[in-house]
This record gives sequence, C-alpha cells and structure tokens, in this order.
Amino acid sequence: MTNQTVTVSERAAKRIAKIVAAESDKSALRVSVEGGGCSGFSYKFDLDQGPQDGDLVIERDGATLLIDSMSLVYMAGSEIDFVDNLLGQSFQITNPNAVASCGCGTSFAM
Repeated sequence: MTNQTVTVSERAAKRIAKIVAAESDKSALRVSVEGGGCSGFSYKFDLDQGPQDGDLVIERDGATLLIDSMSLVYMAGSEIDFVDNLLGQSFQITNPNAVASCGCGTSFAM
C-alpha cells in the first residue's frame, strides 16, 4: 500500500494562511495535478471555498490545503514547502513518485 500522506511545511502553512486570509470568499488552497507541462504533469494551485467529496484535507497552523483523490494518486508521500530565495517566492513540492522534473519546479514526470 502506498503512503497517502502529503505533508505541509510550517513555512508553506503560514503562506497559505496569509494568502487565504486576503480572500474573503475562499477558505483553502487546492493543489491538483494536470496533464501537460514540460515534463508531462504539472501542479496547479487555486484558492477554493472548501472541500469536495473525496478530497484529502490537510490542516496546519491555521491553513487548509485540499487535494482531490485523482491528484493524490500522483502526490502520495509528497511534501509541500514555500521557498523565498533569489529566484523568487514559490510553493515547491518534493514528490518521491516523480522520476524527472524541470527547472520551473511545477512540472514532473512519472
């Protein structure tokens, strides 16, 4: 059985809480996996009103992250972090299932 857990770093949780707080009609950040991107799949980030049936709901430090069941198949065991460096600010996903990724950090292959 695969590890269905996705973890969220403290930095990512704080950033999610800050982003969501600025949107009065949204309560969570949704991460999903789509076909496309330079390596075959890409991550998509959207603000959402709340969970749908089948979503994995991760709560940490006042932040709520949602992942749909189809995306979770590709993201099981991943860690979501928020990085602020010379290249800019972004969410980064460390995915143990990805066999390749690209420089943009949002695209991967399995």
